Amino acid sequence: MAKPIVAIVGRPNVGKSTLFNKISGVRIAIVEDTPGVTRDRIYFDIEWSGRRMMLVDTGGIEPKTDSIILKHIRTQAEIAIETADVIVFMTDIQAGVTADDRDICRMLLRSGKPVVLAVNKIDNIGNLPPEFYEFYELGMGDPVPLSSLHGTGSGDLLDRVTELLPPEKEEEEDEDAIKVAVIGKPNAGKSSIINRMLGEERLIVSDIAGTTRDAIDTRVENEFGKYIFIDTAGIRRQSKVEDRIEKFSVLRAKLAVERADVCLIMIDGNEGITEQDEKIAGLAHEAGKASVIVVNKWDIVEKDNSTVKKFTDDVYTHLGYMTYAPLLFVSAKTGQRLSKLYEHINYVSNQAAMRATTGMLNDVLADAIARVQPPSDKGKRLKIYYMTQTGIKPPTFVIFCNDAQLFHFSYQRYIENKLREVFGFKGTPIRIVIRQKGDSNG
Repeated sequence: MAKPIVAIVGRPNVGKSTLFNKISGVRIAIVEDTPGVTRDRIYFDIEWSGRRMMLVDTGGIEPKTDSIILKHIRTQAEIAIETADVIVFMTDIQAGVTADDRDICRMLLRSGKPVVLAVNKIDNIGNLPPEFYEFYELGMGDPVPLSSLHGTGSGDLLDRVTELLPPEKEEEEDEDAIKVAVIGKPNAGKSSIINRMLGEERLIVSDIAGTTRDAIDTRVENEFGKYIFIDTAGIRRQSKVEDRIEKFSVLRAKLAVERADVCLIMIDGNEGITEQDEKIAGLAHEAGKASVIVVNKWDIVEKDNSTVKKFTDDVYTHLGYMTYAPLLFVSAKTGQRLSKLYEHINYVSNQAAMRATTGMLNDVLADAIARVQPPSDKGKRLKIYYMTQTGIKPPTFVIFCNDAQLFHFSYQRYIENKLREVFGFKGTPIRIVIRQKGDSNG
């Protein structure tokens, strides 16, 4: 199930980015005492009271402005409001209730979305200042007193947000359908691939990059199985993401990856693999999704006897962290090898859901340890006791040892390679968690 979205909105300079940084625990958003510094929404996954959610920071809204940049910021914030499940409306105790606050309040009430009103910059502990009670006039219920600078009140704020989140529910419909996110740079042929596979012009196809502005679900059933294709907007290099709607599309594409069982990473065969392709592939890898690397437009690539090998080597050199993902050369225009795409989707989906018995895992582990001794440091050797599989999609394993500090990354990679050698796990990342025996979590 996709994470609910919580958007922080308000006038410029009320402390939205400071709150965002305080809650996320890392200094991501630029914080300056100048209105309009946060020009792009920034997002971060958080968990509170057992609920996971995506926190979205927005640029400050100035309802009446002649500045083109501020108009764009306002439109971005409006898009965030439209998509959010819960909105945090931040105000400033020092400024009091302003005319802009009232305009934003009307905008939020029109949206019909649940809103938590936060009154920020209450930095002194003790009785609330009389000015706090002015904010009741906005008609948004009890305001939450907050100091985003010190973090006081943020727990109460998140409690209120969590109460307003939509109830958690499993996606029941099409449980047996494989959800496939098609991701890639603009104009790599994502919509064309889906249209060709469906045999109809279901999605708009255009040579203008960025035509697909949202994630669109298309259901299909054929001799290979049931599928839900999620077509996403192309993900541009961040510095080139100028269009306000396109910035939002990047967020939607990332959410689409989370919803998916399998990601098709589209690469333009005519352009070759780029740094931006690496970043897009990284979204699927970090999210733990089974993936297929799909090189499109292969029909127009000039070839010789070594073209396929050179291109394959180049892809896996750039995507060194994803050598597990199969690679397929296709053409949306001619239909070349598209039927094989369904076979690949089914295969990597099954691999990601595969389980290995604890007995077999520990046989593999014992053999790996016998072949390559675990590392040691200052006379202390790593002892590995046993391994068990704790999850699927992606396959996740817990290894218990005497000292987690001694379990070097290189030895983890060695164990991962042994697991792939024996069980396959083709097309899916593997997660390995190291636990020290005696850990409270173990």
